Amino acid sequence: MRKPASKIDQERMYDIIRAPVITEKATMGSEHNQVTFKVPLDASKPEIKQAIEGVFNVKVKAVNTSILKGKVKRFRGTIGKRVDVKKAIVTLVEGETIDVGTGV
Repeated sequence: MRKPASKIDQERMYDIIRAPVITEKATMGSEHNQVTFKVPLDASKPEIKQAIEGVFNVKVKAVNTSILKGKVKRFRGTIGKRVDVKKAIVTLVEGETIDVGTGV
């Protein structure tokens, strides 16, 4: 049996939803009622669900996450590393939509 997720405050909700991901693959998910967001590495699935439902006033069906490891890149002989990024693919209940083109 799962323990119920604790409520998060409004400030944490806006910290969790960093930015929408606007790529060809992410926009193909809109056919299946999915929206993709960048989220912090420490955000959990229940927190992401609460944040999306609280900020956008929609019902979330499921949340899938993936961590993209940063690439090692070279710039003028100096080796650097891009930051790791976590993406959340949010599936909405049938009939719900989020317009990522407009600001929150």
